[in-house]
Amino acid sequence: MTPDSDAPLETMWAGKYISVFKRGRWEYVSRTGSTNAVVILAEHEGKVILIEQYRVPVGGRCLELPAGLVGDEDEHATVEGTAVKELEEETGFTCDRVERLGEFHSSPGMVAESFTLVRAHGVRRVGDGGGNEHEDITVHLVPRDEIPEFIRQRRDAGSAVDVKLLLFLDA
Repeated sequence: MTPDSDAPLETMWAGKYISVFKRGRWEYVSRTGSTNAVVILAEHEGKVILIEQYRVPVGGRCLELPAGLVGDEDEHATVEGTAVKELEEETGFTCDRVERLGEFHSSPGMVAESFTLVRAHGVRRVGDGGGNEHEDITVHLVPRDEIPEFIRQRRDAGSAVDVKLLLFLDA
């Protein structure tokens, strides 16, 4: 515990999608409403399913694992149901079962959002993917041992790389 942890929470600003809070001298952001997301680790025929899409905050395309917000469209949505929905919508793949691997925070010094990492089992193609009418998602199927080189190539081509892809790099 720090002296800031007992301070009252102030809402500094709230928009449709994010809010800025202050507790003591600490400022941070959170999603307005749901703060949970699901990130999907899925493989098909020995290849990891990655996506690439434009992200306004980084000013360009970003290489990522498929993901989505839990409860942003349906307040009764589950992690597992959202994982299947987002996997299908973004990539054109579905799965038989979703296994929870744990809850994680990507930038806990600045962002309140957490995500549940899941593994999809029984993955199979059911459509084209590419996202909804507001998204322009490119799907990449990359052999696991080629991911470090693929990340380098995408970075060299100007794409940002989501921190969660550290899962595939030898550190």
